[in-house]
Amino acid sequence: MSISYTPELTASMSVKNLDQSIAWYEKVLNFSLLFRADEIGYCELATRVPGVSIGLCQNEEVSAGGNATNVWGVSDIHEAKAHLDSHGVRQDGGIQEVPEMVKLLTFYDPDGNTMMFAELLAGQG
Repeated sequence: MSISYTPELTASMSVKNLDQSIAWYEKVLNFSLLFRADEIGYCELATRVPGVSIGLCQNEEVSAGGNATNVWGVSDIHEAKAHLDSHGVRQDGGIQEVPEMVKLLTFYDPDGNTMMFAELLAGQG
């Protein structure tokens, strides 16, 4: 028996303040709110990647760095970095390159959740 996957992914993360987090994801990453369930402190946002959404769950305590790292493919990592810089987004160093493979940039949302941008280099993908 095997698993039959559908072309959907929801990356769920804990946040301290749902309103502030929704605003950050909409403004900084250009995601859009799909739905919000205040009774359970949860929402989902559509990303710019078909079939991939972000689930945000409000919790009183959020431990930074204790969640999954979401890696977003981008076509130009320098443009993506400039966009983050324009919003004052905290980053972990500069762009890192694995020769002939990928360029990576680690950054954080306001609750310390780790994310990365990845630009595949020629010959990949």
